[in-house]
Amino acid sequence: MKLYSWNVNGLRAVVGKGFADIFAALDPDFFCLQETKLQAGQIDLDFPGYESYWNYADKKGYSGTVTFCRVHPLSVRRGMAVDKHDHEGRIVTLEMEDYFLVNVYVPNSQDELARLDYRMEWERDFCDFVLGLDKVKPVVICGDLNVAHKEIDLARPKQNRRNPGFTDEERECFSRLLSHGFVDTYRHFYPDQEGGYSWWSYRFKGREKNLGWRIDYFLVSERLLPRLERAHIHTDIYGSDHCPVSIELAP
Repeated sequence: MKLYSWNVNGLRAVVGKGFADIFAALDPDFFCLQETKLQAGQIDLDFPGYESYWNYADKKGYSGTVTFCRVHPLSVRRGMAVDKHDHEGRIVTLEMEDYFLVNVYVPNSQDELARLDYRMEWERDFCDFVLGLDKVKPVVICGDLNVAHKEIDLARPKQNRRNPGFTDEERECFSRLLSHGFVDTYRHFYPDQEGGYSWWSYRFKGREKNLGWRIDYFLVSERLLPRLERAHIHTDIYGSDHCPVSIELAP
């Protein structure tokens, strides 16, 4: 079973850059997108054999998530049932027979860390949310988590210290998820791999020079590890300032 995640940074733009062909070539069982930046009715995007579940932000042209899936879910949740967090279209959760799939776009702390305090509230509530799911059945979390966990996860850690996405507070939130039994699937296979990034700034030819950050993830409950066969970063796929990431799970 192939699961993909991609922050498309504007779905309509990526559709204009060949998204349908990319989708067909990858042949996903699940494809989770973040930062769709649209509202209901602004795009007509259907793939034969797939269902789609959307969560739109109240604010136009902002945030948003969607999950395409081949298998009909048992249930669908949008948001985490915390009103102060659930107006930005950041979470789609599908309940499958033997796990939950959480597609998430974590808030950015913004310039000068203007939104860091809110981000910390969001992280605490999100951790509670996924731990609640994990008590029921295993969880797969995927998406743009807007944090580089370790120095190995970005090209210039010293220069980016205390910048959004590389603060001690944000990194500790990621560590907290791991301490509760979630596994960073890419690091599970490649614990010492350098240069494996999923986002590059459009400035300074970041992607051309591979001056990037790994901020897009698949995390899984530890008890799913026997089914985990592969984790990959698709640096050969263009169309956004992020590239897709994926895992494969045995049936």
